[in-house]
Formats: sequence, structure tokens, C-alpha cells
Amino acid sequence: MAPTNDVVLIGTTNAVRTVTFNRPDKLNAFDTGLYRAVSAALHAASIDDEVSAVVLTGAGRAFSAGQDLDEMALLATGATSDSGFPDFLDSLQSFDKPLLCAVNGLGIGIGFTLLAHCDLVVVSTDARFRVPFAPLGVPPEAASSYLFPLRMGWQRAAHVLFTGDWVSAAEAVEWGLALETAAPGQVLARAQELAERIATSPLDALRAIKTAMLAGQRDAISAARSHEDAAFAELLGSAATLDALDRFGEAGKV
Repeated sequence: MAPTNDVVLIGTTNAVRTVTFNRPDKLNAFDTGLYRAVSAALHAASIDDEVSAVVLTGAGRAFSAGQDLDEMALLATGATSDSGFPDFLDSLQSFDKPLLCAVNGLGIGIGFTLLAHCDLVVVSTDARFRVPFAPLGVPPEAASSYLFPLRMGWQRAAHVLFTGDWVSAAEAVEWGLALETAAPGQVLARAQELAERIATSPLDALRAIKTAMLAGQRDAISAARSHEDAAFAELLGSAATLDALDRFGEAGKV
């Protein structure tokens, strides 16, 4: 697997492209560079007819610890307005080939919410997840206000979103956010095995199936994102949110 960008590793075998988040020292937290690199990797895979499926995974012990809080603080104070996040979500939402995740460890924030945009998810038995939106003083992201209730049911989604409690790998499977678990160290191999099996089918058929599956929820996802973005813009610079960010960072919860 050769690096094409210092924050992602990209390799292709048997028509399956593997995209690895490569900020292990930051637990693969997403900053502008990683958002843009993964977006570019998905776009390149979409237009490459030699690629029939994509697997997303993380380097090191985490899948992704979510939004880089240092960059989020800059967004909150108005020091920057460019995060790459909307383009990343666009690339997930519109990706027209089978998209799989090999969740090798911790998944927080976007490291959890992006799973709802994937077609098949394999999680390590020791993986765990949370979305600390309420403790951070921010609204949901990535259309999770729509996709989480759709995938796991209203009660479970409400609990996850309101409390920020941890979700185990077994619960992620039981609640419909993952297909199955695999032993630590075997997650990527299992996801690639599934992807390679899928990739033996004609690409035109895979694209047609994915496009048809997306069509029924595209408008609802876009509407949810618009509501979330408006709430985020309203809350992000507030005193309560700035205080929550400070307290969250000091507590070292991510």
C-alpha cells in the first residue's frame, strides 16, 4: 500500500481500493487535510473503472477520533472557516459504488456517523463508538439526525445523540450500524474479502444497485444536513459551546 498523500494511504487489489486514514498520532482525527484527502480518494475511485468497491479503514489503534478539536476551536472562534467537511460529506453521500468500512478501533464523532453512509461495515470486537455532540454543545452532523433513527430506531438514536454514551461493537451490529464483528487484526482482511466478492460482479450492475439504493434517501439526507448546518452555525460561536469545548478538551475525553 503506497502513500499518495501523507494523511491517507491508498492501495488497490482485485478491483478493491483501500483508503486508510493515516494520522495515527492523532487517532486519525479529521482536519481539513484529511477531509480533503479522503474526498479526493473517493472521487478518484468513483471515476476509475478499474475500481469496483472501496474499503475505508484507519491506521494504528483508532478508526477515527472524530473532528480535530484544535481545528474545531479555530472554527468556533472564527479564526478559520475552511474545514473541508462539506466536501467530504458530499463525496460520501454521492459515492456510486459499494462502500465498506473496516473499523479497526475507536470511532468518535465523524468516525461513528460516517458508518451510516457505508453499505457494509465490519467492526473489531474491541471497537467502541460515541458521538459527544451534546457534551460539546453542538448539533448532530453528517445527517445523523436522520440516518441514526433510520438505522437503529428512534429510541436508541435519541439515547446515543442526547447522552453521548459509548456504543460497543456488538451493539453497533445489533442496532444495524454494522454487519458483523471480526477479531482484532482481522477486520481489514474480512472487509476486503467481502469487497472482493462484490467486485466480481459487473461494475455497471453495482453502480445501478447503489444508485437505486441512494435515490430513496437522497433528499432526506440533504434536508437533514441543511438543518444540522444551520444549527451548527448558530451554536458554534456561542459562549456555551466555547465553554463546552474548553471543558471537553481539558478533560481529555477524546
